[in-house]
Amino acid sequence: MRKRLTPMQYHVTQERGTESAFTGEFTHHKDEGTYTCVVCAAPLFSSDAKFDSGSGWPSFFDLMKEQSIALSDDFSCGIHRVETTCSQCGAHLGHLFDDGPRPTGKRYCINSASLAFQPKDVASSSSTAEGGAASGSASNEKTEL
Repeated sequence: MRKRLTPMQYHVTQERGTESAFTGEFTHHKDEGTYTCVVCAAPLFSSDAKFDSGSGWPSFFDLMKEQSIALSDDFSCGIHRVETTCSQCGAHLGHLFDDGPRPTGKRYCINSASLAFQPKDVASSSSTAEGGAASGSASNEKTEL
């Protein structure tokens, strides 16, 4: 796994590290698509749920699927926080706070290093570029998330 991940990705996801505020690749990212776990590629967040919290880390107010993230108590900094991990592979993602916007009131504060991004165009272009599902071309093997 060390060969596949950058040193920062490994530190964050496997050693429960944190990248410095405002340094992550996805902090100010605005493209439409899906944010996935950098370790196992499980879909976690839609760009529709991303917002600027001013915290310095990518923030989301909702999950793609409730079961995609596991929550656990974290007392590592001398205060109680709720840690978020990928429920598929156990990678550390960040923390959950109850100070997010409506409708959920939640802020998933996630390290960029724990995320990968799949642009919306990549997921949908394969079925529309060749005339949709009826075309029977090899490009239809990709499915939209």
